[in-house]
Amino acid sequence: MECGPARGRADWEADMGKAVAWALAMVAGVIVVGWVAVALLHALIGGLSYLIVGAVVIGGGVWLYGRAKRSLAPGTRTQRRIEAATRTYRMRNR
Repeated sequence: MECGPARGRADWEADMGKAVAWALAMVAGVIVVGWVAVALLHALIGGLSYLIVGAVVIGGGVWLYGRAKRSLAPGTRTQRRIEAATRTYRMRNR
């Protein structure tokens, strides 16, 4: 009990060819999308790593500056030694 014209072997093979073509197209599409996603992710991670390294370097510089500034603050031992050496130098070169 068929409701349409009888389909022969040629029609069946054509349909199989279309199915295989669609399957290959889908696989190729997934590969291309994956490749683009990996390239984009690599670029984002690379940029992010540069930002992290830059932030660490700047933070370290600020920390070192603060330490140096505190060590030379008025009233610290280092500052008193610098001032004493300056006074001694001035007294010698009068």
